[in-house]
Amino acid sequence: MNWNKFFTAFIGAFIFLFVFGFLWYGTLMRGAHEEVPALFRTKPDFPWLILGHIVMAFFFTMLCIRFVPAGGVFATATLGILVGLVYAGPHLISFAVEPLTTKILGGWIVGAVIQFAIAGGIVGAIYKPSSPASSRH
Repeated sequence: MNWNKFFTAFIGAFIFLFVFGFLWYGTLMRGAHEEVPALFRTKPDFPWLILGHIVMAFFFTMLCIRFVPAGGVFATATLGILVGLVYAGPHLISFAVEPLTTKILGGWIVGAVIQFAIAGGIVGAIYKPSSPASSRH
């Protein structure tokens, strides 16, 4: 593994996931979240919010590099779609046990798929394996 490329891809994924999360969940979905105010903090606890994004970005980058060894934007974006769809499971479970609205459920599922598809593309664009010709030199 090329740790310099990994770290760069991880930072790129982290920045994207954090910004997308702010725009999608914090801005676009704000009204839907305000429909059930008892379920959400009035102000996010930012150290935990940042840590959560670091954990997602680190392990998502690791998944892309480990399980898509050939790399490439399309392949890692496809893995991102699958990871986003995995998130649908916990969101459905939350919907079953919490008084969430279908608007929130749909927004969370669509957001996760879009978010991880793009993050996968970013990781694939940054972490390109060395070509056989260049690795022989």
